[in-house]
Amino acid sequence: MISIEYTYFTKARQAGRPVVEDLPKSDLEQYIANYRGKTRLDRLLLIGTTAPLLAPEALRAAVSEAKQGRDVGRYDAVLAAVREILPGDINAVPDSAWVDRTNRQVKAESDRLETELKGYKNNLIKESIRMGYDDLGQHFHRTGDLVNSVKAYGRMRDFCTTASHVVIMSLRLINVSIDQGNWLAVQTNVQKLRSPGQLSTEAQQMTAKLSAAMGLALLASGNFREAAQEFVEADPRMTQARLDDPSDAEAFNEVMTPNDIAVYGGLCALASMDRNELQKQVLENGKFRTYLELEPHIRRAITFFVSSKYSACLNILESYRSDYLLDIHLQRHLGELYFRIRSKAIQQYFIPFSRVTFGALASAFDTNEHTIEQELTSMIKRKHLDARIDLVDRVLLSRTANARSDLHENALRTAKEYERTAHLRILRMEMLNAGLEVSDKGKPGANTTLENVGLDPYHGGASTGNWLSEGIGRSLRSGLRG
Repeated sequence: MISIEYTYFTKARQAGRPVVEDLPKSDLEQYIANYRGKTRLDRLLLIGTTAPLLAPEALRAAVSEAKQGRDVGRYDAVLAAVREILPGDINAVPDSAWVDRTNRQVKAESDRLETELKGYKNNLIKESIRMGYDDLGQHFHRTGDLVNSVKAYGRMRDFCTTASHVVIMSLRLINVSIDQGNWLAVQTNVQKLRSPGQLSTEAQQMTAKLSAAMGLALLASGNFREAAQEFVEADPRMTQARLDDPSDAEAFNEVMTPNDIAVYGGLCALASMDRNELQKQVLENGKFRTYLELEPHIRRAITFFVSSKYSACLNILESYRSDYLLDIHLQRHLGELYFRIRSKAIQQYFIPFSRVTFGALASAFDTNEHTIEQELTSMIKRKHLDARIDLVDRVLLSRTANARSDLHENALRTAKEYERTAHLRILRMEMLNAGLEVSDKGKPGANTTLENVGLDPYHGGASTGNWLSEGIGRSLRSGLRG
């Protein structure tokens, strides 16, 4: 039996990195079988460095997965984690023979593809040049050289002659950008495919992938509401994909699965939408309902929230915290997502009341008074809750508006407006009596009245300024004295 070096996880916890002590609900082997490509290895490595109980199984699987590919850099990263967490494991010993053999194969393949590309360029055949750049980009992507992969796909753009070529190139760039964590590039390429000029039949068939990629980019950027809107509008055709068939064009499991879309969309919607929006845009959405059927606990959580059963909703989410902390895209945002969902639940619970004791809140949300006090303090500081805390009586007080003060302010404002309007009307009458209105009907536009200079005495508007009123007043007093 191999011993685990728990010092690694102790240091990780002290550094603020998440450490999952409980086992997730899903089986590791069944979970990882749904993915392929680089995300499969990245997810295994994340689980191995986050969950002590799953570390041996996950890291051994990660070593095996790395040696099936050609990315020596990722193999070195996995090996470093194994040496630190499982120092006595046989996989902690580097396989130098495999490393040397893979490096030689990668170099030989790179030279071959570049030589072929030069030949295509000499023959000036655009389709061959495009395919040459495509093969070179895929080769660099598989070997972990993401920068050169992006360059190859970028140069491929000039040799795309059909709409399908543009779609293939853009999807390749989206996948590489996701692996890079370049979320701006992901959004840019999705928008290009969605633009009216590029909205071809091929692009329309990829709408589910585009929605998933855009939603993932927005989630990574912290735009939970926009991410939720992308996920809930994803075409349900992806749910019919065969995840074990790499040739299935509907599958997107090199990035995420349909189950991930249900989880990401559901959590982002709970964190950013009110109950009416959740009912109409999520539960009654025919497209997203197909995804929710894959993760029924997310549908139940949303249903409980809409029905004001906040404690039941939060208990469901809490029971799956370990699973979500082991997700490569959710881990960094899970704390904020859960905080927003819980804050919304507390806000909705507090709306009918003018004051609620800490004990009642703690009982309603299945926690203790000390924790609920910290949560309320954080919510008020972040302006998620408009209320006050009374630490003496240990109650939460709503900020009620002073109706008497508001009534007095409205009455004074109305009186001042009436006084100003009356003054201007009297001023106009005196001007007319003093003969200060100048008009020349023979010359269009020569009529000079209060309306023509921008003064409306009947509606209290003076667009000319104080100098006009003062000048008219002096003229009026002179005329009256004469």
